[in-house]
Amino acid sequence: MTDEQLTSLTRKPDRGGDRALLDEVLDEALVGVLSTVTDDGQPWSVPMLAARDGDRLLIHGSTGAGALRHVAAGRPATFTAFIVDGLVVADTLFDHSVNYRSVVVRGTLSPVADDDAARALDAFSDAVLPGRSAEVRDHTRKELSATAILQLPIVDGQWLCKARAGGPGDDTAQGWTGHVPMRVVYDEPVVEHDGELPGSVAGLGKGLLGERGMGGVGALQDPDGDEVDQQAEDGDHREDQQG
Repeated sequence: MTDEQLTSLTRKPDRGGDRALLDEVLDEALVGVLSTVTDDGQPWSVPMLAARDGDRLLIHGSTGAGALRHVAAGRPATFTAFIVDGLVVADTLFDHSVNYRSVVVRGTLSPVADDDAARALDAFSDAVLPGRSAEVRDHTRKELSATAILQLPIVDGQWLCKARAGGPGDDTAQGWTGHVPMRVVYDEPVVEHDGELPGSVAGLGKGLLGERGMGGVGALQDPDGDEVDQQAEDGDHREDQQG
């Protein structure tokens, strides 16, 4: 493929997004797929957690993982993430769709510098559970040596993002059409070892983190434990990205 094909949308380019959308998806998705090609030409892909830290994407795993050693050796790679925001219901199956946000980041991964490893792991952990790194002890040397921390730079011309929002947009429909918004919520914490609930965990219930909240579907808990009406949240708030 040419560089132009890799860096431009060929289908529905009007759905393309900017850097703000890219950051939004990477911060919210948490999980994506890292892909590359092995020395013998075989495709290799694995789903994994990732966290954006400014202009880089952090990926981590065990130093014993051969796959991570492979991409750390300088192989070109892509990281993709996809979020489903709703079901689009039309009056023909052909016109059914989903609302979504998606990203692709391309580049070459490299190990994080030794003097940056602890801070990078803190940033990674706080992206998953904000504030947790301040509640626990520092990393030990043994833990740092057992952890592979890789970074994928986010560089202009090396990423794509795309989004769809709204209903089917068919003015000729004969029956009900529309879209059903979707979001991810956290349920109540399940206690493994009793003690004071960490502030980072309690904070999940104080409002949406991106699109993630804690409570029941359609309801969140405010700091006083009262349900907060989420009707306003159920509306599509990305009309400017409609395609």
